[in-house]
Amino acid sequence: MPPTQAESVIKNIIREIGQECAAHGEIVSETLVAFMVKAVVLDPSNGFNMDRTLIKSDVQKLVKLCVSRLLDRKNPSLDTIKMQVYFDMNYTSREEFLEEHHRVLESRLGSVLREITDNRACAREELESLYRKVVSYMLLRSGLGSPTDIKIVREATAALQSVFPQAELGTFLSLSKKDKERQLKDLSMLVTGIRLFNRDCGKGGEGIDDLPAILHEAIPATTQHIDSQLQIAQDLAYSYTAILEKVTKNPLMSKELQPYMLKEALYNVRQYEIFLQIILSDIITCAQEVEMMIKQLGAQLEQLKMTVKSKTAVPTSQVFPIFIALSSLWTSFQDETVLVSVLSNLTAHLEQFLGAHELLFPEKVMQDLLNEMTVKTDMYRMKEHMEDRVHLVDFRKQEWLFPETTANFDKLLIQYRGFCAYTFATTDGLLLPGNPAIGILKHKEKYYTFSTRSAAYSFAENPEIYIDLIREKAKKNAELIQLLELHQHFETLIPYSQMRHVDKHIKPITKNETSTQTDTHILPPTIVTSYEWNEWELRRKAIKLANLRQKITHSVQTDLSHMRREICSQVYPSKDASTQSMREGSTGVPRPQIYIAGLRGGQAKTTYGIRVNLTRAVDET
Repeated sequence: MPPTQAESVIKNIIREIGQECAAHGEIVSETLVAFMVKAVVLDPSNGFNMDRTLIKSDVQKLVKLCVSRLLDRKNPSLDTIKMQVYFDMNYTSREEFLEEHHRVLESRLGSVLREITDNRACAREELESLYRKVVSYMLLRSGLGSPTDIKIVREATAALQSVFPQAELGTFLSLSKKDKERQLKDLSMLVTGIRLFNRDCGKGGEGIDDLPAILHEAIPATTQHIDSQLQIAQDLAYSYTAILEKVTKNPLMSKELQPYMLKEALYNVRQYEIFLQIILSDIITCAQEVEMMIKQLGAQLEQLKMTVKSKTAVPTSQVFPIFIALSSLWTSFQDETVLVSVLSNLTAHLEQFLGAHELLFPEKVMQDLLNEMTVKTDMYRMKEHMEDRVHLVDFRKQEWLFPETTANFDKLLIQYRGFCAYTFATTDGLLLPGNPAIGILKHKEKYYTFSTRSAAYSFAENPEIYIDLIREKAKKNAELIQLLELHQHFETLIPYSQMRHVDKHIKPITKNETSTQTDTHILPPTIVTSYEWNEWELRRKAIKLANLRQKITHSVQTDLSHMRREICSQVYPSKDASTQSMREGSTGVPRPQIYIAGLRGGQAKTTYGIRVNLTRAVDET
C-alpha cells in the first residue's frame, strides 16, 4: 500500500474511533486515539499482523477494541496513557517554552508594529495620532499596564517624551523599516526602564505589578503543593509495591486479588511521580533564577540612584544602558511568572488522571491488604543492600561501573528509568528501584541497575533474554513504553517532547590510578637571542639596515652562490723531512771595548771627552 493511501486509511480509522467515542459521551483527542491504535496493534494478544495489509474485518476489529478501551473508565492503564499524552502535548522544556512565548508575543504585536512602520503621516493631526500609536505599542510590548487606562498612557507618554520628543517623528519616518523596528524596540526598553525607576522612587509606576513579590510567594506555594502530591504518589507506589511483592511470594493471593490491576495502578502512580519530579525540577530552576534576578534588580536600581541623585541633567551614555538592563530584567520576571503559572496549571490537570485508584482500591481495602505488612520506601530498599556489591572477580567479560571508578556516575542514562530489569522481567512487571551502589552493568553501550546482587548476577548471565521479556511485556501494556523509556524498541511511539533526546548517549568517564614521569626539559630551549622588546633598539637596527643601500660591495660570496657548481681538489699530505751536515763548526767574535776618557774634567773650564775604541780586530782573535 502506498504511504499516502496508508496515511489516509489511518486517518479514517482515527476519525471513526473518535466519532464512536463521542456517540457514547466520551470526547477524545486525535492524538490519544492514534496512540491507542498503535498500542492495540502492538499487543500480540489481539492478533494483528504488522506485515499484512489491514482488511475490512481487521479495521472493524481494531475500531471495536480501541473504542472499548477508550470507554473503560475504571482502567488505570488508560488513565496512564491519557496522562502521558496530555503531558506530551502540554509540556515543553524551559528554553523551548520561553522561545515560543516570545514568538507569540512578537506575532501579537505584528499588526500594531506594521501600522507604525508603514505610516506616511505628514499633517499635524496625523503625527499626533502616530505618536499615540507609538505609546500604545510601548505599553503592549512592555506589558506594564493597559493602553486604555488614561493614567498609564499619560505616564508612558511623559517617559517617551523625555527620550523621544514628538518633534523627532519626521526623522523617524525617514528611516528604513528595519531601522524603525529596531528604534521602536530600543525606545520601548528605555520607557520601561524609566517607568520602573520612577516606580522605585515613588513617583509613578501606575499599573505595574510587584512581580518579584508575587513570585516570592507563588514559587514556595507551588513547590509545597507539588511536594505534597509527590508524597501522596510515592506512598501509593510503596503500598502497591509491597502488596505485589507479597503476591509474588504467595501465588495463592492472586486468586483473591487482581494483580494486573495492581500493576497498572502502580504504573499510573509511578508515571505521575516522574512527571511531578520533572515539573518540580523546573520550579526549582525558576526559584534560582528569580533569586538571582532580584539581586541584580536591586543592584541596577541602586546604581541608577547613585548616577542620577539630585542632578537635573545626566549624560545618556550613563543612564540609558541601565534603563535597558532594568527592562531586560523585568521581561525575565514576566517570563518566570508565566512559566510558574503554566507549570502550576499542568500540575493541577495531572491530578485528574488518578481517579481510578479510589474506585478500584479504596482506603479500607488498602488497609486490609497492608495489614501486618512492612511498606518499604525506595530509600530504605537502597540502604538495605548498600553493602551488597558485585564482585568484579566473578565477571571476566562484562563491564561494571562503580562510583569510585566513574567520574560521571550520577549522570549516566540508566535503562528503564533506573528500575531493576531482572525483577521486572521475572515477576511479570513488578517495578523495584535499582540500586546503583551495587554496580551498574554496561551491556551494548547501555547501563542497567538492579535491586539486589543476586538479581545483578542472574541478569548478567544472559541479558538478552530479560531484555526480550521486557519488550514483550511492553507490547501488552503500552504505557510502559514511555514509563520505562523503551522508545528505541518502538520508534513509532516516541513522544514529541523526547524526539530530540533519543540518540543522546552519555558515555562513562572511568577513573584509574596511573602515574607518569617526564624529563625536566624534554624539549630544547627555544629562546630567540635576536628578539628585541625595545622599540628604539628595533628602530636603530632598521636605520642601520637602511644605510646599507648607500654602500658599494665589490665582491660577495654567499652560502648559496658558492654552491652553484661542484668543485673538488686533491692535495698530497705533507711529509716530515730532516737533513744532517758533514761537520760542526763555530766562530767567536771579540767583545767590544770602548772607553771615554776625560769625563772627570781638568783645570780647564771646558770638559772634553775622548772616545777610545780598544776592541780587538776579528783576525787577531
